[in-house]
Amino acid sequence: MLAEMHIQGLGVIDDATLDLHPGLTVVTGETGAGKTMVVTGLHLLGGGRADSSRVRAGATRAVVEGRFETAADSPAARVATDAGAELDEDGGLIAVRSVNAEGRSRAHLGGRSVPNAVLSELADQVLAVHGQNDQLRLLRSAEQRAVLDRFAGTEVTGPLAEYQRVRAEWAETVRELTERTERSRELARQADLLRHGLSEIEAVAPEQGEDTALVEEARRLADVDQLRDVASGAQAAVSGAAEADPESVSALGLVGEARRRLGAAEDPVLRDLESRLAESAAVLADVGAELAGYLDRLDADPARLEQVLARQAELKQLTKKYAADIDGVLAWASDAESQLSGMDTSEEALAALATRRDELAAELARHAQAVSDARGEAATGLGAAVTEELTGLAMAQAELEVLVRPKVADDSDPAALTVQGRTLHAGPDGVDDVELRLIAHSGAPPLPIHKGASGGELSRVMLGLEVVLTDADTVPTLVFDEVDAGVGGRAAVEIGRRLARLARTHQVIVVTHLPQVAAYADRHLVVDKGSGEGGLTRSDVRTVADEQRVAELARMLAGLESTETGRAHAEELLDTAIAHKADRHVSGSAGRSGGGGKGSGDRKSGTRKQS
Repeated sequence: MLAEMHIQGLGVIDDATLDLHPGLTVVTGETGAGKTMVVTGLHLLGGGRADSSRVRAGATRAVVEGRFETAADSPAARVATDAGAELDEDGGLIAVRSVNAEGRSRAHLGGRSVPNAVLSELADQVLAVHGQNDQLRLLRSAEQRAVLDRFAGTEVTGPLAEYQRVRAEWAETVRELTERTERSRELARQADLLRHGLSEIEAVAPEQGEDTALVEEARRLADVDQLRDVASGAQAAVSGAAEADPESVSALGLVGEARRRLGAAEDPVLRDLESRLAESAAVLADVGAELAGYLDRLDADPARLEQVLARQAELKQLTKKYAADIDGVLAWASDAESQLSGMDTSEEALAALATRRDELAAELARHAQAVSDARGEAATGLGAAVTEELTGLAMAQAELEVLVRPKVADDSDPAALTVQGRTLHAGPDGVDDVELRLIAHSGAPPLPIHKGASGGELSRVMLGLEVVLTDADTVPTLVFDEVDAGVGGRAAVEIGRRLARLARTHQVIVVTHLPQVAAYADRHLVVDKGSGEGGLTRSDVRTVADEQRVAELARMLAGLESTETGRAHAEELLDTAIAHKADRHVSGSAGRSGGGGKGSGDRKSGTRKQS
């Protein structure tokens, strides 16, 4: 969970620390006070886009620091350790994001500088932010399909993974067959050129490194007399020549004489040197033998030289056309053979491809139907579960219907697939369109939620979905940014109850303008707006408790914090929330003491499963 967040120089917030509760934390404040900067800070901590316009006027940079509490074996901890970051001894993990006035940003995790993508990866494990933009995204068909798949879990993701695997091979086979069919003439010409080149190379039959070996052999054959003089002179110097002057000396003779002299000496030091000379004599004898063998092989052979020169000419014809050397020519031939294997435009090759395409299409259709069936079953469960939640959100007559229907392909669709006799579009996520429909009341027709739901109703649908998807949401911290917009009265109370229920299994942070929601908080934070140096607006964040919390709720009710009536209404609202939370066992104590104030119910350590 996110235990604490420190904000500096972000928007109207100069310097503020938010001490967050493991249960339900609400953030309130007057319009324009800077409540949304809390969510902006969370987005930055999650690796979101840095915007220099968010840097406070007069500040050089904005800094957001968060301290997460996580288990050593959690996915979040693995993300950190993989990035070279370290957890504190108490399991804390510090994440920092800074943005300067020019828009450049830096990220740190566990004391190490990391790319922003690492913070984004961390946020995927620990943080889910839901705001009014999420409601707009929910109106898109792709988002509605994603919601259904998230609810279904492995029942959909399993067959969907198989579908996507087969679809990739099927699409490649369709592409290759189309290309070979449409480009048959061009490919045939290219194939003829490649075959001609391969025939030329095959006729010459070059070997790896042959051109380099022939250059060396030709040089040796051309310089045979010079090489013989060099080798014979060296051999005579080492071993002595057979017909040389008897008085001439050789290296072996000199070493032998030195050995005899040293071996006859009585001094042990000199006798030791004799053994080393023996080693030298052995080396000289080997060199002499090799020189003799070289001379035996070094015969003038004009015919062989002519053969070598002719072979070099043949190889040169190949290196002129295909590569700089023979190794390159052989590589060209190998590549040409690979290309030819993919250029077969014969009727047999095209028929084989068509057969493979049809086999893959049949397999893909089976996987697509499995995905559709799983979605259809999950749609019934999701609709019923959200409908039950809407009943508790003052929409007793409303019903959510999740419609899964096939996505029909048109005549020109390259991804058309026949599934149970229907031609459908085989997209990367299956052959289904998913649509959330709202039946507003008994007898009303089901309408797409963007047509059948008002702003307040859409907020409640969104919250109902989140409550239902709680079990599928593995992140420990859920953030709601005014998802209760356009809601009031009894519906607002029910939203507060639902958020408190979510807080039984997750850390929940809510930015709200509704006192009915704020009354259910385990900890209540208020963003206050004031004037700073130079007349700039400056906001601070404070935790309210006891009478201060009552005053804030009274202000939220009707701006009546200074009247007995307003305070009475606020206390009544708090008492109602405390009773509801006690009935549902949402939190522990319900007294006015503690950081959360009246009804804060700060939980005892060890009662929550942390991330």
